[in-house]
Amino acid sequence: MLTRLSAAVALVLTFVLAGAAHAVPPPPPNPSDAEIDAGRRDADAKAARVGELTGQLTEAEARLQQLNDDVAFKAELANKARVDLENAQNEADKAKQDANSARIEADAAGKAVEDSRTQLDEFAAASYAQGSTVGSVTAYFGAKSPEDLLARAQLLEAVSGSGLDALDRVHADQADKANKDSFARAAFDKAEEKQDAADQAKRDADAAQQVAITAQQSQAGQTAALENDKSAVEQQLAQARGNVGGLEAQRRQYDQWLQDKKREDEENAKRAAAAAAPARPGPVAAAAAPSGNRVEIVVNRALAQRGVIYAWGGGNHNGPTYGIRDGGVADSFGDYRKIGFDCSGLMMYAFAGAGVYLPHYSGYQYNAGRKVPLSQMARGDMLFWGPGGGTHVALYLGGGMMVEAPFSGAVIRVAPVRYSGIMPYATRLL
Repeated sequence: MLTRLSAAVALVLTFVLAGAAHAVPPPPPNPSDAEIDAGRRDADAKAARVGELTGQLTEAEARLQQLNDDVAFKAELANKARVDLENAQNEADKAKQDANSARIEADAAGKAVEDSRTQLDEFAAASYAQGSTVGSVTAYFGAKSPEDLLARAQLLEAVSGSGLDALDRVHADQADKANKDSFARAAFDKAEEKQDAADQAKRDADAAQQVAITAQQSQAGQTAALENDKSAVEQQLAQARGNVGGLEAQRRQYDQWLQDKKREDEENAKRAAAAAAPARPGPVAAAAAPSGNRVEIVVNRALAQRGVIYAWGGGNHNGPTYGIRDGGVADSFGDYRKIGFDCSGLMMYAFAGAGVYLPHYSGYQYNAGRKVPLSQMARGDMLFWGPGGGTHVALYLGGGMMVEAPFSGAVIRVAPVRYSGIMPYATRLL
């Protein structure tokens, strides 16, 4: 009997001790309904302000994106003007070479005129020394016989013919020199006209780009100010939500405490079971097999440049190059000191791998191949934005993705296709 009593006491003590080891802690604070309601009202006010600023920021960012697109378009126009200026300079150099050649020929023609005049002067002097002129009767005076008279007539006829030939040569050489001088002047005028037109186009493009850059910088400042205001209010909202969340959490903890005493053993068992459950590894994705056709060559060359810095005006058929100055956004990012690609430069390099050599201007690249509707675009097609494709270009990868050199301060990346402002056709070269 004593043994059974001792065993029962021991069992009771075991349960008591076990329950004490897993006892629920004292109850947490229980905030009042008024405190919770006041916290919610404060959080709602902050949330409303965040929503208002979010709307303003969305409009500002849309405007900034438009201005960024305009800057990109003007930058590509400046790029076009630079290419056109280089072509005009080459044509001007050729025209100047032609003009120099024509002037050399004109100088030679002038020498021929002088030689012809010298011959004519010698004929006139010789005729005067004989005391006669061509066709003069005095040349026949003093003939001593019919034979002498006939000889003089033959001599005068020969001299007269030679003089007339010399006179004809003078006239011909004078006309030739005048033609050569006229061609030389026309060639010089053509060279100066092309040079002036190209210089003016470059100045106009630079001026338009600077106006766009000024507007973009102003909007960027306004957008940044709105972002700062929104960030400040978001911090206040987070704090307000944290406060009300803390109060609500305290209420939930208090409500939970009321039940924890009744089911502490069950909860302990559940936690132990959950802690003992092993984790299952996830599946491993398989790598895609590479392709060797021309489209894949172009795509792989573009993808191989991911992470390369954007540099306005940078890149050619052989790879990345130093960027160039644009007088605005690109300069503020130091693009002219960076080695990289801009959007059209990346396309030049990618397609050069397949033997297709594109110019360094997206507007020209848009018209370099066959147009296909966007609904039929395929891997390896070029996508364009802006009027005439002159704002931006990217390479379509398929599956709604593209690879692009986006803008100054960024790197070459893979991104979803953006349909805002996109041209309705893709350009297919392969």
